Amino acid sequence: MGTGEAMLVSLRSFWTRGRRIERIGYAVGALLLISGIVHAGILVVSGGSWTGPLSLRKPTVFGVSFGITLATIVWVASFLPLAERTRVALLTIFTAASVVETALVSLQAWRGVPSHFNVETAFDALVARALAVGGIALVVVIVGLTATAFRRNPAVPISLRRAIQVGFVALCGAMATGATMIARGMMLVFAGDPAAAYATGGALKPTHAVTMHAILVLPLLAWLLSFAGWSERDRLRVVLLASAAYLALAGVIAIRNIAGIVGP
Repeated sequence: MGTGEAMLVSLRSFWTRGRRIERIGYAVGALLLISGIVHAGILVVSGGSWTGPLSLRKPTVFGVSFGITLATIVWVASFLPLAERTRVALLTIFTAASVVETALVSLQAWRGVPSHFNVETAFDALVARALAVGGIALVVVIVGLTATAFRRNPAVPISLRRAIQVGFVALCGAMATGATMIARGMMLVFAGDPAAAYATGGALKPTHAVTMHAILVLPLLAWLLSFAGWSERDRLRVVLLASAAYLALAGVIAIRNIAGIVGP
């Protein structure tokens, strides 16, 4: 069997041998991704704005990002030593929260009102609170999975375990950055300056984005290396180098991002 064929067989097995909750997660992730792509198409065809709190860019980004992230979390979690009930509970919460976040952002975009930092009406305030609750649920699940990733698991190659661990640590950084943006924006709203919240609430988006996707890039690299015919020691070396490079890049982006916010 050639390398390409072996990869396809392995990819297919994640679905065919996957647990029911995993297949649901993959399917929902695909639907969210399609939602983002459809919104991108509508935005291009309509000639709408790519900037601002009312742009269809938000449901585009949320659909694509949550679609990819949900599928990634389901896939990566398959390598973690979780009790089945715990796995089902965590993945169910993550899947539901991903749908809620994407659906509410899309709803508000089509209503022509901001999704975040918007408490103008009782309904808008309810949506903002629901988004916050969904965000908290995502954080709880990510923290739980991160802790599990550091448990001993000899069934998974150490190169893949290290990639998953670094990816989850970076993802925790993304969650902290997202929480910081929301908290900063809501403080401005409660201070009576919603315009400033809409203008500056997402200032840390570059840092948020780069730290969010390490959980896909690094484990994917480790998985691809498993087909290279190298020793596990060599695969681990490459994964550690890639992890260091990724974290260095994320650090540079974060420093430049923060400097741009606090600078003159």
